[in-house]
Amino acid sequence: MTAPAHIPAFLAALGRRVPAPLTSLHMAAGLELARRVKWLGPPAELDGRTFAITIEDLGLRAGFSVQGGAFRPAWTRAPADLELGAVLADLIGMARGDTDADTLFFQRRLRISGDTELGLIVKNWLDAAPRPAWVRAAI
Repeated sequence: MTAPAHIPAFLAALGRRVPAPLTSLHMAAGLELARRVKWLGPPAELDGRTFAITIEDLGLRAGFSVQGGAFRPAWTRAPADLELGAVLADLIGMARGDTDADTLFFQRRLRISGDTELGLIVKNWLDAAPRPAWVRAAI
């Protein structure tokens, strides 16, 4: 996939070269922080499962798992049980609650692969998750 015009191509090329542990560590740390302050608690069905989120226009992929109810980084680029991918603007829209996953999926702007039942659980969980006011203001 080529990078959209608003993201310089060199950033996407650079993003594809970032080591998997680096992006995964930061994603898992952010999710774990949100869990610890009780903003985002994963449902039990996610325990023992692996996930990956790809920011397609930046070439970044972050893998993580849920172990014992906590988020843990994935240290390799191994396939995940569930993989989500979209451009940065669409992922931010989902995080803010401005755009829902169904809309993005049916407009072919959200790529979902892997375990479809797990995908539905994650979608419902994220749709129901409250978004603190500061999140909407910050991103």
